[in-house]
Amino acid sequence: MKEAFDLMAYLTRGVEKIVADALRATLTNPRESAYLVRFAAAAAAASKRREKQEAEGLHVPPFLIASITSSCNLHCAGCYSRCNHATVDQAPVQQMTDEAWGRVFDEAEAMGISFILLAGGEPLLRRGVIAEAGKRPNILFPVFTNGTYMDEKYFEQFDRCRNLLPVMSIEGGKEATDSRRGAGVYDKLRQNMQTLRKKGLIFGASVTVTTQNLDEVTGDKFVRSLADAGCKVVIYVEYVPVTQESRELAPGDEERERLARSMERLREAHGDLVFISFPGDEKSSGGCLAAGRGFFHINSHGDAEPCPFSPYSDISLSDGTLADALRSPLFTALRDGGLLADDHMGGCVLNDKRAEVERLLHGEG
Repeated sequence: MKEAFDLMAYLTRGVEKIVADALRATLTNPRESAYLVRFAAAAAAASKRREKQEAEGLHVPPFLIASITSSCNLHCAGCYSRCNHATVDQAPVQQMTDEAWGRVFDEAEAMGISFILLAGGEPLLRRGVIAEAGKRPNILFPVFTNGTYMDEKYFEQFDRCRNLLPVMSIEGGKEATDSRRGAGVYDKLRQNMQTLRKKGLIFGASVTVTTQNLDEVTGDKFVRSLADAGCKVVIYVEYVPVTQESRELAPGDEERERLARSMERLREAHGDLVFISFPGDEKSSGGCLAAGRGFFHINSHGDAEPCPFSPYSDISLSDGTLADALRSPLFTALRDGGLLADDHMGGCVLNDKRAEVERLLHGEG
C-alpha cells in the first residue's frame, strides 16, 4: 500500500531546504540567509505554542489565508472569486482597516500561526496592509499577486521585509497567460522575476491548473524556465468551477490523476524547487485541510470562512477572535462531521458539497 503523503512534513522540509540553499549563498545573499535562519527558529517556537494549545483542547493550524481586499484590476477568464462576487472592480468601504489586519496578524502570531497567505482580489492594492505584514518578521507572508502592481516601491519593501514572499500567478507560457489574464501580463511577470532575482529575493509562482494548460504547466520546459528565473516555490491550484459554463475548464478524475503523477515526478526531478498541489496534496494527506484542520480563511470584511472556495461564515472578527472562529459551530461541524474527508466528484470537496455546508451553517446538520 502506498504511503500517505504528509503535506505538513513536506512543507517543513521545503522551508528547511530553502534555508539551507540560502545559507550556501551567504556570501552573495547574507540578508536572505540571516532572515530565514531567524524565521526557522521562530517557526519552531510557534510549533511549540500550537502543541501547547492542542493539549489544552484548541487545534491551531499553521496556515491562515487572508483575502485583504475585494478589489482587482484584472478580469481573468472563469475567475471563481468574481463569479462568487467576492472580487469586484472597486472595493466596498466596509473592508477591514489596515489596523484591524495588524491586530489579526498579532493574534495569529501569539497563537503560533507561522504562515499567512495574503490574497484578494489583488493584495498589492492594499499597501497599508502589506506594510503591517512586513512589521511581523516571525510570520512568513506569501503574497499571491497578479504581478501588475509590482513597482520599485514594492521591490524595495520586499528587500527590506524578507518575510514578504511574492507569489505571482502565471498560466504557462505567454499565450496561455495573456489569453486568461490579459495582454502584456506575461511580459510583466517575467520582468518582475528578473528584478527579484537581481535583488536576490526569493519568490514563487502560482499556477491555476485547467484542462487547457495541464500538460504545459507540468512539463519540464515550463518548470525549468521558472527555476532558471530564480523561482523557489511552485503552487498548483486546480481550477474550481463556480458556474456551469466554466465546468469544462475544471480538471476531472483523469486530469487530477495525471496532476498527482506529475507532482511525484517533478518533486523527484526538480529537487531545487518546492511543489505544492491544491487540493490534491490535501487528499493525499487524509482529506480537506479547511475549517482549521490545516488552515482557514478570513475574507476582506473580516468573516472567518472554511476556505476561499467555500465562502460561508457564522462568525466575524469584528465580534470575535481567531480562537473563537476555530471553535465556531460551522468549523466544528465541518471538522467533526466527516464532510472534509468525504468522497466527492470535484477537486474541492466543500465547493462540490456546498448544499451540505449551507445546511450545517443553518444548524441543519
